Amino acid sequence: MRLSPDEIIFWQYGFVKLNATIVFTWALMLVLVISAFWITRKLSAGITPDSAVQESKPRSRWHNLLEIIVTSLEKQIQDVGLTHPRPYLGFLGTLFLFVAAASISTIIPGYEPPTGSLSTTVALALCVFIAVPLFGILNQGLGSYLVSYAQPSVIMLPFNIISEVSRTLALAVRLFGNMMSGAMIIAILLAITPFIFPVVMTLLGLLTGMVQAYIFFILAAVYIAAATRSREVPTQAAMPKKAVK
Repeated sequence: MRLSPDEIIFWQYGFVKLNATIVFTWALMLVLVISAFWITRKLSAGITPDSAVQESKPRSRWHNLLEIIVTSLEKQIQDVGLTHPRPYLGFLGTLFLFVAAASISTIIPGYEPPTGSLSTTVALALCVFIAVPLFGILNQGLGSYLVSYAQPSVIMLPFNIISEVSRTLALAVRLFGNMMSGAMIIAILLAITPFIFPVVMTLLGLLTGMVQAYIFFILAAVYIAAATRSREVPTQAAMPKKAVK
């Protein structure tokens, strides 16, 4: 029984190996890029479903599906605490779609989801690890962001740094463990039970994969929201009124 797609070797020259994780990762990225290009090839900005009907130019179902996905992701990002979700939509949306597509693609015979490899989940977690300070610096400036590590006291500096590293490791291990466990359960059931039960488990695995994609997306958004928080400036309504003489 294979524990990881890393064990499937397609080509090897010395210590250089081309395994299933690399092949399926690039194949999945290629499919996502081609799909995005195909869906948006005739997409026009500013055209809503109502305006399209009025102009007798109905949009395709793919365009409507794309709008639903984008709108839903923006709403989730905004609910996390990022008031203006557009700057973060590209990064967070790509993370969600990659993990979700990797889970859905498990229905393809012979396909091994790259998220079943620890190297892939570590790479995804490192993307979040790099993006969090990057968005924080862009939002607050380099000085203000670095100072936030020493808040509320300088004593917290090493603990805040350890927190950055540990949560990155937790992201990688959590995603890897959940994805690999689902694949292992299906493989075991295929070996000891009839065909129908593993099919049900496969459908359950698809649901679990979508949940994991959502959790990974939300956690990344929460970390970015924490890094981009800015000092609240008291509004005029919140300021104490001067005593009337």
